[in-house]
Amino acid sequence: MRGTDQEREGTTALLSDVVAGMGRLVRGELMLAKAEATEGLKSAVGGMVKIAVAAIIALVGLNVLAGAAVAALAATGLGPAWAAVIVGVALCVVALVLALVGKAAMSLRKMWPDRAMRGIRRDAEAVQAGVTETGVRHV
Repeated sequence: MRGTDQEREGTTALLSDVVAGMGRLVRGELMLAKAEATEGLKSAVGGMVKIAVAAIIALVGLNVLAGAAVAALAATGLGPAWAAVIVGVALCVVALVLALVGKAAMSLRKMWPDRAMRGIRRDAEAVQAGVTETGVRHV
């Protein structure tokens, strides 16, 4: 039993619409994945900037601590040397905090497009369910 020409044209048009819709769906998911990857890269760059600033502050802190050690050895009094030690330690603490925040911002997990991958999986399951409901067997 063969279908009429109109039935075949209707089926062809329907399949064409399904393929076009799937193409739009995939393009949309790819655009979402690109946006998520860009967001993750921006976060990583921000983390690297924080680490660079932390390194500069740490170098300044070490320089101050070195100056404090020299001043402590040069002058047996506590005034100027202890002031330099306090400033140097404070700068090193700031550098440590910045380095930890920068490291957390560079997490690879944030760079993976999770939402897009979930969307693609959900779309594939919906298409598979639709194909199964219509009785069309997939190869």
